[in-house]
Amino acid sequence: MSELPEEPIADASAPEAPAEEEAATTRSSGAFNYPATRKTLIQRLKDWGDQASWDEFFRIYSGFVFKVACKAGLSETEANEVVQETFIRVAKNMRKNNFTRDGGSFKAWLMNQTRWRIADQFRTRKQQDVYKGRPPEAFDDRRTATMDTIPDDSNHGFDAIWEREWKSNLTQMALSRVKAKVSPQQYQIFYCYVVKGWEVDEVRQELGVSSAQVYLAKHRVGRVMRKELEYLSAEE
Repeated sequence: MSELPEEPIADASAPEAPAEEEAATTRSSGAFNYPATRKTLIQRLKDWGDQASWDEFFRIYSGFVFKVACKAGLSETEANEVVQETFIRVAKNMRKNNFTRDGGSFKAWLMNQTRWRIADQFRTRKQQDVYKGRPPEAFDDRRTATMDTIPDDSNHGFDAIWEREWKSNLTQMALSRVKAKVSPQQYQIFYCYVVKGWEVDEVRQELGVSSAQVYLAKHRVGRVMRKELEYLSAEE
């Protein structure tokens, strides 16, 4: 698991509860509003006035699209343009109800939207270079090595970038849902030991827990994490 946000170290003195038992309790009591799955979030976006859902959608996917654009060879300024244009297209299509499961997966649909917007930025860059008097052959290949100026379906480099960043984003979504389903202590232990890769002794010293608690959290929270990843992956 990579490129995940840093988590603050929580107080490990709180009473421990089994991960799945905690999840069942909070689900039945309604104590938490779990982060939406991709499917439910997309359904909510059909309500144009649901600003909270649009904000959540942007929060989840804007950083993802930005990373893909940068790793495809764009500058941060160009990548921000890709994010804006991509989400404008998403909003227009959602408003017209042009996205349905019958037309393919959301993953493939968003990938095409992002790919086209990245291609637009490469075209704009090349036009600007020509306008400034630089001949096309002087175009900086180092800045376009991944996309070869304009991406197409045969460009496996872009597909690899997309798939890698998609899995990273999926992992973060799963972690967000897991965090709402297990005890704070077990999540903190799991995050430090499994996600951040701390040694057992470091987890014990920093969180004030036993080795047994570390291994137990890895097992219990890891089981919930796997289920969330499977569930979210099935929605693709």
